[in-house]
Amino acid sequence: MAAINVSPKVWLTAIISMVVLLMAYWYDKSRVDDLLARVELTHQSLLDIEASVSVNPKTKIAIGFGSCVDVITQSRDVILDRYRPPKDPKPHDIIETTDELLEVFTYYFQFGAAAERYIKNSTLFDELVAAANSGQHTKRMIGGNAPIMATRFAKEGVGHVLLAAQVSTQLESQLPTDIVLSAPHLPKDDIHLLLEYPLNEYWSDRYVSPRANRFIVHNDHNNPLLGSLDTFYEKAIEFKPQLVIVSGLQMMDNFPIDFEVRRQRIEILRQSLINLRKNDKSIKIHFEMASFAEEILLKTISDRIFPIVDSIGLNEQEINNLYTLYTYGNLSMVADPYPRVALALDQIRFLYEVLQSENSGRLTRIHVHTLAFQAILTKKGSDWKELMASSAKAALTAHRHTCGSEVIDINKAKLIMDESFSTTRSDKNKRRIGFNVQKPVNCWDEKIFHNRDGFHEVSICVAPVLVCTKVLQTGGGGDNVSAAGIVLQV
Repeated sequence: MAAINVSPKVWLTAIISMVVLLMAYWYDKSRVDDLLARVELTHQSLLDIEASVSVNPKTKIAIGFGSCVDVITQSRDVILDRYRPPKDPKPHDIIETTDELLEVFTYYFQFGAAAERYIKNSTLFDELVAAANSGQHTKRMIGGNAPIMATRFAKEGVGHVLLAAQVSTQLESQLPTDIVLSAPHLPKDDIHLLLEYPLNEYWSDRYVSPRANRFIVHNDHNNPLLGSLDTFYEKAIEFKPQLVIVSGLQMMDNFPIDFEVRRQRIEILRQSLINLRKNDKSIKIHFEMASFAEEILLKTISDRIFPIVDSIGLNEQEINNLYTLYTYGNLSMVADPYPRVALALDQIRFLYEVLQSENSGRLTRIHVHTLAFQAILTKKGSDWKELMASSAKAALTAHRHTCGSEVIDINKAKLIMDESFSTTRSDKNKRRIGFNVQKPVNCWDEKIFHNRDGFHEVSICVAPVLVCTKVLQTGGGGDNVSAAGIVLQV
């Protein structure tokens, strides 16, 4: 057999190619190892900060309103594999037909934005629940902003939680024993359907989700009228809470009943909160935002509830909605799912200035939770405690909830927060802060101008989130994160 002659030039080319491939392999491996080490060091640093402060088990928290059973399923089982995407997505306020369902779902899916809508057609809603129940990954859990937050408080070690919610005896049996109900039982729990989708979920060849999120629908006739409100005040007076949390008001959004009826319920809530504070001036009130599409409702809440709250919790979409409302007088349906830190901080400052003016100095805390980071502002001189530890706990809880495990697996985590960030988009007082894995929570003091009494001194902390790469659920994420963010500060 004749020998094959290979020229030295060919041999040299082959050797160089092999060396390049090996170098690329080791470079990629080194890069992956560096990223994993960065996540691991950040994780440990956040744990150390969180562990530096413990929850006071004697803390008393009262929270309302609303409760339900969350049926959590994959949107692929209920929508993506069953229907073709619509030609013209639209953000309908109320859903009556299948076409409207597909149009509004698609509108938010394409932006990876969370949304919640009332389905007026009960037959359509029952069909969707039936489809969900036949899915492979469907589960049923305690739902509603208030029960979810109450459960998180109990899980974190708060020994006394008063929950203003009407639930069945069966659902009550699933709540932690530290939670006391303020309302009578219901014979049957309302159902809310959470249609989840992961990052890069595709629908036909037209739409791809830019992040993991959920679309929530319901046919609830109890929670939109705050059914558990009527017994709340008397129970809360007896309970003597240090913190009162108001949530679930988005259930009123576009509910098909005369708005004056809903306005009256908001007035009853307002007066209850005022009376609670008259009874005990040290009580703090926190308002948990959600998705609103009805302008008159959000304006009414802004006018009647915001002036008496000390704290607000909201995500990147919800703060953008408020920014648009106060700036332009209307609502924004979606926002950037990956906002830069500078944008979020500018919106926090704006919201603080606006609500300080309207609240006569009542608001002293704002917590914005995003996929990539947590940002908390508190007014200096207020008695909100442990800002840094609270920011770290909120960041860790975001991963724990979405990955469905209290123990964080760093192999299921990534950091998407920039390695450095600007504190503002303005050229005035701008500075850039670098990311340090050993000190991942950045905190600083600054002054915010107030048109009535000059500058206010505030403290701000920004903490990176270990983003879950194997998402189990996004529904209830904001409630868990917000509860974890405030539990150390009371």
